Amino acid sequence: MTAHTHETPPAGAEGLTALPGTPLAEAVVELIRPVETPSVFNHSIRSYLFARLLADRLGLSAGSDYSDDLLFTACAMHDLGVAADSPNRQRFEVEGADRAAEFLVGRGVSASDADQVWQAIALHTSSGIANRRGTLCLLVREGVALDFGGPMGNEHVEAVSDDQADAVHAVYPRLNMVGSLVDAIVAQAAKDPKNAPRYSIPGELLREREEFGRTRMEHSFRSSRWGN
Repeated sequence: MTAHTHETPPAGAEGLTALPGTPLAEAVVELIRPVETPSVFNHSIRSYLFARLLADRLGLSAGSDYSDDLLFTACAMHDLGVAADSPNRQRFEVEGADRAAEFLVGRGVSASDADQVWQAIALHTSSGIANRRGTLCLLVREGVALDFGGPMGNEHVEAVSDDQADAVHAVYPRLNMVGSLVDAIVAQAAKDPKNAPRYSIPGELLREREEFGRTRMEHSFRSSRWGN
């Protein structure tokens, strides 16, 4: 028996920024809020809210096409690998995926559901791969990409209107998201060579910071839809 439920996200303006409100979702927030910067925490929650809007646009229904609890968990925990209490022994995507799966199994979630979340987190930086590994992987990858506002791809840009984005940002402001996230990824990558394989996202961000002082990701945000 699993601990998560399949609840339909609330509709309307008031529901736009509502979180699942289930015991699992509340436990996820309790875990990540103290160990992530406010900027990274807000990014993680916005990724979920944008992923939910994308699901609506694609005609996907919570409870039948995907689990809202698992979507929230995967989005909210997708950067757990750069948290302050991270073990710093693997690249951040895998480290976060391992921690999320362990957390879920410890709360009675089935191994198969935990593995879905593991894949979604581990592959969230892998464009062209995550999108072909099932609904959860696709929604997490594209929810994260939507929160980047362009530099990670604009395939589903119309899933979020300006008014919807304004409402989300009013509750979960950006707080220099890109700089804060790159700082955290680079700090984690620098702690062990295994954390920063060449040509991986953490490996390239670390190399660019060391060689140029600024990453292409940071530079690209001059043209981001949301700013920083």
